[in-house]
Amino acid sequence: MGLLTFSINLTLDGCVDHQEGIADDETHAFFTRLMDENGAMLWGRVTYEMMERYWPTVASGEVDAPAAIREWAVKLEDKPKYVASTTRTTFPWTNSHHLGSDLHAAVQALKD
Repeated sequence: MGLLTFSINLTLDGCVDHQEGIADDETHAFFTRLMDENGAMLWGRVTYEMMERYWPTVASGEVDAPAAIREWAVKLEDKPKYVASTTRTTFPWTNSHHLGSDLHAAVQALKD
């Protein structure tokens, strides 16, 4: 059975708003290595929608970004992305897949 790794960006004061603090190159390099070691991304709809608005533009070069951030974006484009949602069923971002209403069964199938 596959390993499910959880990660969250959190500052010491408890902030998880990506618009309030931008990760530095070292942090992006860490998460790029973590992503390289794992097979897919698993997100809820809100996280997916936040990510889909920005990261494809970085990967395509539409947004100027440092090398570590662009590397993350390019690798994220290719990574399978599974999205749990009961309110949205289409996810057009490259390699994105919908997980339906039985989240437990869907995640178990991915892990198996």
